[in-house]
Amino acid sequence: MTQEIAITYGILLLAIVLFVTEKLRTDLVAILVMILLAWSGVISIEEAFSGFASNAVIAIMGVMILGYGIDRSGLMNMLAKKITNTVGNNEKRIMVSVSATVGILSSFMQNIGAAALFLPALRKIGKQADIPGGRLIMPMGFAAILGGTLTMVASGPLIVLNDLLEDGGYDGFNLFSVTPIGLALLAAGIGLFYFFGGVILPSAGKEEEGERKKDLQKLYDLPKELREIRIPRESPLAGKNIEEIKIWENYDLHILGICEEDSIIYVPWRKTTLKENQSLVILGEEEKLETFIKQKKLIEKEQLEHFSELSQEEYAGFAEIIVPPRSAAIGKTLGEVALRKNFKVEPIVYIHQQGHQTNLLDKPLEAGLEMVVFGRWEDLKQMRSSQDFVIMSELQTPEKKGKDRKLQALFSMGMALVLVIIGFSLPLSFFSGALLMVFLGVVPKEELYQAIGWRTVFLLAGLIPLGIAFEKTGGAELAASWMMEIVGGWGKLPIILAIALLAMIFSLFMSNVAATVLLVPLVLIIGENFGMDPRALALLVAVGTDNSFVLPTHPVNAFTMGPGGYRNKDYMKAGGLMSISFLVVLVTMIYFFY
Repeated sequence: MTQEIAITYGILLLAIVLFVTEKLRTDLVAILVMILLAWSGVISIEEAFSGFASNAVIAIMGVMILGYGIDRSGLMNMLAKKITNTVGNNEKRIMVSVSATVGILSSFMQNIGAAALFLPALRKIGKQADIPGGRLIMPMGFAAILGGTLTMVASGPLIVLNDLLEDGGYDGFNLFSVTPIGLALLAAGIGLFYFFGGVILPSAGKEEEGERKKDLQKLYDLPKELREIRIPRESPLAGKNIEEIKIWENYDLHILGICEEDSIIYVPWRKTTLKENQSLVILGEEEKLETFIKQKKLIEKEQLEHFSELSQEEYAGFAEIIVPPRSAAIGKTLGEVALRKNFKVEPIVYIHQQGHQTNLLDKPLEAGLEMVVFGRWEDLKQMRSSQDFVIMSELQTPEKKGKDRKLQALFSMGMALVLVIIGFSLPLSFFSGALLMVFLGVVPKEELYQAIGWRTVFLLAGLIPLGIAFEKTGGAELAASWMMEIVGGWGKLPIILAIALLAMIFSLFMSNVAATVLLVPLVLIIGENFGMDPRALALLVAVGTDNSFVLPTHPVNAFTMGPGGYRNKDYMKAGGLMSISFLVVLVTMIYFFY
């Protein structure tokens, strides 16, 4: 073993430890790997930063913009209404229709994006059909993952695969090379829930789901009283900011608005200073409100004057939000996120996760956690455009009418696909389609960069150099030789099964992109030495790393765990059978058709 190989394996070991322990975010681990490879001299500086100019990174940026435009155009709402009107209230038909729709959507956008976009619509469909969300959300989430195998731009591993093949001296795959495998996997996954859903899906949560339909306020026992008060000169509140009076910690109350000389500020920031003669509207329980008013020498008004509209459901109300994976809010407290300042909504300081409510004031937010907030519907709509939170509740006021851009969105996506089909490169085709969406007004130019998930971009760009290092130093050849000693006497079918299992295991404790970058160079060498098609084995790895159902470690599973009310055992039960089904279908397709 040379010094360069030893350094490369050392950096790999460090990356694996960081991935498993989650001491750093995955994108930061990727950047660290990229920098360490450059400083060590294992690869050149140009090679270390080559990931940012790779076809994979450029293509996924284009796909993200296209997906953002599709969502912004309102096509998702149209699809949800179509499904509702077509399938009626039959649980199995709804499950099949929703899962198939999400699977197809995730073939041209990130699977977590498809799941996040469709979750609010799915909750609405389940509500109308009187079906508990737990019976529909997991099949939808698994379908989003399976849909990531339908095209070569549907998931990170498949996007990066062609670059890895070209680095190894092989031709890449075209857009639909993987589609037969993806369709078989998606059909098998939907079929599993269709025939065995009654057994493998959790039956708990029906009572809670029924309560959710009645009212968020009743479900979470949220504050009910709105009072408008005035701050007199003798009140100790005058001259202090909202955070200093500790209204949340000591009284469990929420200031929803401040009025001064007919100028109204809704959901004021925690650093806002209170002044004499200001009017406040406060939400809370009656007993706590009376205690606060008495202790702070406040004057209560007989009725809401400046804030009467807040008591009207058509103007404001409660909404459930969820923190999606890769949200910038993960790891931050509510104060650091500044929901009031940035989104004009009031967190009611409760999170719902697996049936528990938890005070959130000083706790970092995690992916998949739910929160109840109060705000004006127009502010909640603005929040919905953020990639850091997903609104799961139905917003009660009608959308503001604007120009309908659905046809422009479909045309832009269609043009991108046509360019790919007739032979143009993926980055050029999808970025052209993305730019067309900007020119046609589907994606405002001001929102262009927020449409891109920069963490995913840096994750891909940072891990690509690791594959280069393994190839250049001979580390891949050394690892492949060890594997060949183990499987040397095996037949082709056992070797394919072993590689598929290895890809699945790797994806359970590290990024599926990282698993693909590590394994593809190895299987290319194994294929050459055993007379098997190296490209087919590389495709096996890229698809196999999406076999991540047993634990809620996949971003989609982490995202749907809270809304579905699932526990780890639910994923082990349903995900275990899904993983077996995935392995059987994938190995069979590769063995007989590739």
